[in-house]
Amino acid sequence: MRVAVEPVNAEAASGARFQPDCCERPEAYQRPDAYKRLSPFGWNAGLLLIVALLAASFFLAGYFIVYWRNADMDFMVVYNALLLNDGQPQFYFDHPAYFTILLVKGWFRFLHQLGLLDAWKLSAIPYSSAAAFDEAMTSAVRAGRLLSFWLAIAVVLVFAVLMRRIVHDRRLAMIAAFAFASSGALAMQMRIMRTELIAAPLVVFAFLILVLAARQARNGRPLVLALAAFLCMLGLENKVHAILPIAALPLMILPFGSAAGTSTPFWKQDSRRWLVAAAFAVTALMILWVSLPLIRTGFDPGAMAATLPAKSLLSGRPGLYQAAVLAWTVVAMVAFSTVWKVSFAESVAGMFALVIGICAALLVLDISYHDANVVTVMNPLERMSGFADLSPLPGGGGLFAMLGLLALDGARVLLRYTFVLSSSPRPAVFLIWLVVPGIVYAWRRGERQAALQAAVLMLSVIGIDAVGMRRGLKDEYLIFTDPFIIIAGAVLLDRMNTLRFHRLAYPIGVVLIALHVVIGQAEPVKHAFARKGPEGICDWRMQYLPLLQLPCCGKA
Repeated sequence: MRVAVEPVNAEAASGARFQPDCCERPEAYQRPDAYKRLSPFGWNAGLLLIVALLAASFFLAGYFIVYWRNADMDFMVVYNALLLNDGQPQFYFDHPAYFTILLVKGWFRFLHQLGLLDAWKLSAIPYSSAAAFDEAMTSAVRAGRLLSFWLAIAVVLVFAVLMRRIVHDRRLAMIAAFAFASSGALAMQMRIMRTELIAAPLVVFAFLILVLAARQARNGRPLVLALAAFLCMLGLENKVHAILPIAALPLMILPFGSAAGTSTPFWKQDSRRWLVAAAFAVTALMILWVSLPLIRTGFDPGAMAATLPAKSLLSGRPGLYQAAVLAWTVVAMVAFSTVWKVSFAESVAGMFALVIGICAALLVLDISYHDANVVTVMNPLERMSGFADLSPLPGGGGLFAMLGLLALDGARVLLRYTFVLSSSPRPAVFLIWLVVPGIVYAWRRGERQAALQAAVLMLSVIGIDAVGMRRGLKDEYLIFTDPFIIIAGAVLLDRMNTLRFHRLAYPIGVVLIALHVVIGQAEPVKHAFARKGPEGICDWRMQYLPLLQLPCCGKA
């Protein structure tokens, strides 16, 4: 007896029928379906349940805690939103938090117009008494936290919709969405105005739409590449740490092609294909010309010296590693086109589409222009190195010393993955325990493409986490890699479909759900019941909040 799964993604819609693992014994299908037991609700009801659980977690251990509990980054974002609403220039550029600050600014203005927020600009913050100040800042910070909550819901819903297109069974997509919603990656993000909440999902969404485009060819596929590049660049404009998954993206997408992904007849035979490719080229050159002033500003030595905490990497020559990332992307595109038989015309159009997407996103910085935003976005590694712990490198170290340090951090990451040797509030670790042997199992059962897809995702995760170790791999950074761990697991389960009938599938699923709920909420609960006071804010107040007088710090 065969199990027919309703096709819901692009590959299935094209007529490629999904085949479950043919190596399983027929009697396996007589066992209960673990997917059905773990996800007993319909699609809409399941999403509503996830939203309800997020809301319960947010309001029980997040929204009502004292306003200064998560001052980093609540205070920094709120302060800059108050500045902008007062007609003053933005002050914070480290991440650079571009969209987070603009969104909070607009959110404050919107709430004020509705009569729901009085403390919407810096001049509206009262200093008549400590009680008046506390009330005003409480209302502002809670308003910002509420925006983060809405953003988290939007991120989870978009992830769920895209995963439903990626995998064949909507119940597997629902389980993946729940894993993301209850992960340590999202647990703290929706309670703080963190920049990663916008930056990381944009890169993840870019990857998922690229997977869909790789699986099924369309005449407009170069436009999808432009959209993916646009999303990645937007993510970088909010958090420079996004450069790491962006650089890994060309490698991650390589194994996700398919026979249905070869170029359409238009891109192979139609004489108009070169006219369309030329149109992409002309558009790319035009938008690149418009973007040149921003690019020049980003690499201007004077602007870089005034903005960045560290000199240019690679012998102090601006733009070298940025060009290397672009070249690496082109090489990966050529490799993908060769392996999966994408026509030369479509590949050329796709390369120009990437330029269009990157430059279009770069122009978004003109909405609220400041040189420091442009310099930070164009030089992400220099900004990151200013906050990384590079003390193990003698005299700054050279390339080989940095590679050695990266290898050491990779080993420390593997220790984190054991959880026993180095614990962390990251339930995705327990997914890794299943994904890694799942890769071996899939390879031995003949599902080698799925095994390769998951392996490349996991190698990328290790590399990104290894770089994050220079800042202790803080909980806030997990949102850059946890989604890829979840996607790797979903890819394996999607191909080895009959594993859901295994006698251990349901109990393992229950344990994983319980671990996600318990461990994922550990940090929020710890923060909610922490007893330390606000005095630590005074150490960095003048650096990040120079015009905001905090009663607990006295007058500067």
